[in-house]
Formats: sequence, C-alpha cells, structure tokens
Amino acid sequence: MGMRMHISPCVSAVVLLCLLGVTIESRLNCDEVKKVFQLRLNGPSLWLPETPRSGSCVQVCTSKNTTCCTRKMEEQYQSAAHRDIQKLLQMSSSTLKILISQNAAAFQEAFQNIICQAENNIKMLIRTTYRSMAFQTTAPIHELFANAALFIIGSEINVDEFVGRFFDSLFPLVYKHLINPSLTDISLDFTMCIRKTRKNLNPFGYLPKLITSQMSKSLMAGHMFLQALNLGIEIINTTDHLQYTKECSRALLKMQYCSHCQGWTNHKPCTGYCLNVIRGCFANMAEIDPHW
Repeated sequence: MGMRMHISPCVSAVVLLCLLGVTIESRLNCDEVKKVFQLRLNGPSLWLPETPRSGSCVQVCTSKNTTCCTRKMEEQYQSAAHRDIQKLLQMSSSTLKILISQNAAAFQEAFQNIICQAENNIKMLIRTTYRSMAFQTTAPIHELFANAALFIIGSEINVDEFVGRFFDSLFPLVYKHLINPSLTDISLDFTMCIRKTRKNLNPFGYLPKLITSQMSKSLMAGHMFLQALNLGIEIINTTDHLQYTKECSRALLKMQYCSHCQGWTNHKPCTGYCLNVIRGCFANMAEIDPHW
C-alpha cells in the first residue's frame, strides 16, 4: 500500500525560494561588471575580483549573497557618484546661470551707456552756455558720473556726498567766471575757502537736493536690481558645489552603483527613490530659499 506525502504550501515556498537563491547565486557573473568598471570608470583591473566573493568585504554595498565588488571598487564608485551628481547639477543650472549673467552684463552696459550719455549732455550744455569755464568743469563732471557708475556696481559710496563734492568743486568756477569775472587768478587757499562756504551760501538753490534725490532713486533701483542678479548667480554657484555629508555619499552610492555589485549594470533607480536621495543631499541648502 503506497503512502502519499502532503507538503504544506509554506514548505513549498521556502524550498522554491532556496532553489531560486541558488540559481541567482550560480548565475552571478562579474564579466559585465568588469567591463563597465574599466570602460566607464577607468578602474584598474587589479581591483576587480576574478570571481564573486563574500558581500561582507564592502562597507556600503553589502549583501548577504556574493558580490562582484571590492572595497577599492566601492571607493571608485563613490567618487563616480559624486562626479555624476555634480555634472547633473551643473548641466541643469548652466542655462539659468548663463541667462542671469547675460542679463546682468546687458543691464550694467545699458546703465553705463546712460551715464556716459548724461555726462556728455551736461558737458555739451556747459560748453554751449558757459564757454569760459567749460574746460575746467570737465573733471568735476566726470567724477560725478564715475561715482554714479561705481555706486551701481556696489561701491560703498554715498550719493549725497559725491553730489555735494560736485557742487563744492563747481562753486569756485562759477564764482570766478560768473560772479566775479574780474579776478584773474584764484589761489588754492581762496578756492578752498569758497568751497567751504557753498553749503551756507547755497548759491545753487534747490538743485543740489533735487539732483541728489533723483540720482539716489534711479541709482538705488539699478544697484538693487544688479545686486539681485549677482546674488542669483552666487546661489546657483552654491548649489553647483554640493558639500557631501556621509549619509548623502552613502545614499548616492547605493542609488547609482551598488546594483553593479550584483551584476545589474543596466538597472536604473526609480524616480521616487532618486528624488528622496536628492532631497536628503540638499537638506542643508534650505538656507538659500529666502535669498532666492
């Protein structure tokens, strides 16, 4: 009388998994891993194992099964993971950086052209109206607009002060050529004395305050806009040079190259996994959000 054996589903599943594990273990071939490692990473062949070895020999890409990686290979993969993410960051931000840089340069050039045009117009006005002192006003006028250009690009100068210096320099010339033209020569001491009395005498009336107010508004707006563009470039540069924490480095390595150790050289991580890893690596970049 024959006996029939009944095997439970649980036992069948365990046996199947064991057999599958043996099949995967026996099929692990490191030839493709070697090829990719040498072609893509330029890794030396002496770091490559001839046959799969114990997964305990690596620190990050650990496995209960055998592995095609060595510790040296893992270090090389780590460097490659850093290079890969750095390249992707720079590629993704390069278009935006170029756009901002070009706009900053174009704006600065346009503003400089406006300043040059204004300087030439004032020189022409004085040459036409006050021909006798036109040549001597060239230097004060140039200094006025040179300071305006410096203010735009961020020099720590005060608009009220350099406008005041302009009128201080202009008053001795006006005094000599328009108020008291009979003077043939003015000493340096007398010139300095006249300069010091300009604010008290107020020979130009409301003009110094009006020009200071109008220049302050336009120059400050231009300065702030250019500063914002340059700050945007600095922020992009900050993200281009990511500082890797230990956790980020391990996560990048696992995401990009640990699959190679099991012979899966063509496997790509899913989008959700990638996003989670990148978010973790960029956690310390949260401080740039307010500036951006």
